[in-house]
Amino acid sequence: MLGAPHPLLSAVAEPVEPTAPEVVAAAADLLATLRRTPATSGLAAPQIGLSWRLIAFDAGSHRRSRSWAGELVVANPRLAGAAAWEDGREGCASVPGLTADVRRAGRITVHGHLPGTGEAVTIEADAFEARCIQHQLDHLDGLLFLDRVPGALSLHRRLHTCGA
Repeated sequence: MLGAPHPLLSAVAEPVEPTAPEVVAAAADLLATLRRTPATSGLAAPQIGLSWRLIAFDAGSHRRSRSWAGELVVANPRLAGAAAWEDGREGCASVPGLTADVRRAGRITVHGHLPGTGEAVTIEADAFEARCIQHQLDHLDGLLFLDRVPGALSLHRRLHTCGA
């Protein structure tokens, strides 16, 4: 897992061909990494060293989740709609020890493709799942949650290990 300030985390990731064997393998690796990373609900390919537009998430077990698209990997995801903006606390596996209050949409629509089949997928998410997906989309655009922090008073030291 790459940590800030690794340069790959601040670079814009490249689109991928969802059916390419190397993308399918990367999707499996991303999902395996997500499964073995405690208190993490999502990961983006840049966090595991690949500058590709590929995210994995599974927000179903988080206490603030309402929607749940399942355990999913999406290639070339793009935000198609966002509404109901709200502040919320979040952290990142690439920035251990810190959380912050970040403003994000509480309801989103995302379009992308499933690795392997290339099938188009639309995800409607709200609450924590929406926040998680937007966090991963930021990684693909070279942004960390810290880039969205309005000021130092919004930063917090992480005092526990449960997901933020």
